[in-house]
Amino acid sequence: MRDFISMLDITKEELKDLLKLTETLKEKQKKGEIFEPLKGKTLALIFEKPSTRTRVSFEVGVIQLGGHGIYMDTRSSQLGRGEPIKDTARVLSRYVDGIVIRTFKQERIVELGRYSKVPVINALSNEEHPCQILADLFTIKEYCRDFKGLKVAFLGDGNNVCNSWLIGAAMTGINFYAATPQGYEPSEFYIKKAEEIAKTTSAEIVITNDPVEAVKEANIVYTDVWASMGQEEETEKRREIFMPYQVNSELLKHAKPDVLFMHCLPAHRGEEVTEDVIESCRSIVWDQAENRLHTQKALLTMLIR
Repeated sequence: MRDFISMLDITKEELKDLLKLTETLKEKQKKGEIFEPLKGKTLALIFEKPSTRTRVSFEVGVIQLGGHGIYMDTRSSQLGRGEPIKDTARVLSRYVDGIVIRTFKQERIVELGRYSKVPVINALSNEEHPCQILADLFTIKEYCRDFKGLKVAFLGDGNNVCNSWLIGAAMTGINFYAATPQGYEPSEFYIKKAEEIAKTTSAEIVITNDPVEAVKEANIVYTDVWASMGQEEETEKRREIFMPYQVNSELLKHAKPDVLFMHCLPAHRGEEVTEDVIESCRSIVWDQAENRLHTQKALLTMLIR
C-alpha cells in the first residue's frame, strides 16, 4: 500500500495488520507510552471541505507520533487561485513526507496521488470516506471481537461512506445491507467490486429500498446525514424522501435485542436519527469518533517512512 485513496487500495492482510496496530497504539496511549515513528516527518493537510473530527484527529495524531502537520485550506494556498492539483502534488512532494486531502471530487485525489512522490491519504471525497471505515471496523472489532457473520444495516443515502463500507464489509466477511430510497443507491462500481470480494469471504452484499428488510436481525445499524456538504439546496426534498429511513426506536425493534447504533457524525437529530437512539446505551458513536484518531495513527505509521 503506497497511498490510501480508496478502500480498494488496502489488501485484506494489510487491513488486518492495520487493525491490530491500531489496538496496540490505542493501548500505548492509554498507558502514556511515547511512540514517535514520525519524528522529523511533516504532513501536509489539505482541506477544501470543512471538518471537525477529520482535521483534529489527523493533526493530533501526527503530533502524537512525533511529526508535524501543516494545515492548508483553499484560501491560504494557491489551490484557491486555480493552481492545478498536479502542480501542487509535485511541489509538496519535495517539502513533506505525506499528504492528507479532504475535497469534493475523487478525481482530484487520484490525480494528486498520480503526481505525488509521497503517500496520499483520502480524508473524504464525494465518492469515498475510507478513513471513516477504518475507524468503524476497529470500533466493531472492539465490541464484537469477530466480524464473521455480523450483519450491518446502513440506512439512508448511498453516499461516499456507504461506498467505502461496501468494500470494508466485503473484505472482512461482514454481511452488509444498504437500504436507500429508489434513486439514491450506492455506486454500481462499488457494489460490483464488493460482490467480487465477497465471493472470497462469504459476505452478503444486499441493496434494498426496504429499511425493515435491512434492519431485520441486524447486529449494527448505521446511518449518515441525508444531505451532505454541497447538497444543502436539496435538504427539504431529501428530508421528505428519506424520513422512512430514520433510525428510531420503532425501527430498531426489528434488529437484534443487543443492536449497536453507529453514525459517522455530525448527526442531525430528529432527521436521520432520533435523540433517544443516539443518546441510548446502544449508541457507540463516541467510541467510533475517538477511534478515528487511533486508526489514522496506525495508517500514518504504516504509510510514512
